[in-house]
Amino acid sequence: MEVIATGCIVAPKGFQAGTTYCGIKTIRDSLDLGIIFSEFPATGAALFTTNQIYAAPVKLSRKVAQKGHIRAFVINSGNANACTGEQGYKDAEEMVRIAGKCLKISEDEILVASTGIIGRPLPMGKIAAGIKAAATSLGNTPTHGNDMARAIMTTDTKQKDIAVRLKINNKDVIVGGITKGAGMIAPNMATMLCFLTTDISMPAPLLHECLRNAVESSFNRITIDGHMSTNDTIAIIANGASGVNIISKGSELQVFQDGLNYVTSYLAKAIVKDGEGATKFIQIDVVGARSRSDATKIARSIADSPLVKTAINGEDPNWGRIVSAAGYAGVELNESTTNLYINDILIFAKGIPTSCDLDKLSTSMKNTDINVRLELGLGDCADTIWTCDLSHEYVTINAEYHTYASVHSSSSHQ
Repeated sequence: MEVIATGCIVAPKGFQAGTTYCGIKTIRDSLDLGIIFSEFPATGAALFTTNQIYAAPVKLSRKVAQKGHIRAFVINSGNANACTGEQGYKDAEEMVRIAGKCLKISEDEILVASTGIIGRPLPMGKIAAGIKAAATSLGNTPTHGNDMARAIMTTDTKQKDIAVRLKINNKDVIVGGITKGAGMIAPNMATMLCFLTTDISMPAPLLHECLRNAVESSFNRITIDGHMSTNDTIAIIANGASGVNIISKGSELQVFQDGLNYVTSYLAKAIVKDGEGATKFIQIDVVGARSRSDATKIARSIADSPLVKTAINGEDPNWGRIVSAAGYAGVELNESTTNLYINDILIFAKGIPTSCDLDKLSTSMKNTDINVRLELGLGDCADTIWTCDLSHEYVTINAEYHTYASVHSSSSHQ
């Protein structure tokens, strides 16, 4: 597997991207609308937020994804088009209609997504002009790909993209991806938009299974603040331009699945590392559980604890907060079999604190990457959750996020 670092979303054969600044965001030339387009007919798959309050583009794109053929993504940032009623849905339909006319493809092959502040009508005059401008600027250079990754950003501080080259049947296959997200991040799915492209050919049901597998091990394993979004969307287009066709399970499919998992895991971790106000990337491993479900509940309980997250922000190895968060997760535990490590330093063993090297532990807490490992001693199951710390900056951003958004990117968490 070879990692491709630039132009990632257009790295697979037969894909183009076009972007523009159409005036949704307040900062000129910050890019706020983009199109990703397959030059060839393609299959597609998508997953969406499980929040029962969900945005107009999600409502429309669910219908498109069910048909299994996606050839283009049309995305705007700066406005979520969520909680906008019947007009919001009509606006999403209009975005697809304009894009279909510009790209000369069926409206049933276009998935639309929006991200930004909730509850504001889309400025459709600007959107319409933006779609036309983006469609006329399509290309497949690294700059086109990089600009696409930037065009979907809201409170993100950096673009998040990656591509990998795989060998399948002695041919090159590429999987590329971009994502955005920095706040309102919670599992099932995390608050984000993610778009993936690949030049492999695959039936839509099989592609959907691969996507679901990849999401389960990546975007469903991250949390920043435990708050689920109205706009979560992850979607993939597979256009077959590599000449590789996979129609059933086997070793070739596993190579593709491994590559897709690598891309989604990288992007999921990138979201956590760019969490609003974050200074620490935290990996929480819970092992020795009776079931994976038990391990997941405990890991999420720890990851979502404001007291744990603020302690780690303050570089304080407050193990009491960690074990107590495990204790209220709703899983039966045995304190006398429980061990806790921070950065591979055992600080709590068999129910009592250890006499570890406190200077070494304190020094390790200054690392930007923090590992919390809780051993339950009850079984053979485990799970991992990725999260970040909770800082003063996070509070500032979210206490004043409409103001912050206007100054920085003209959009909220979505």
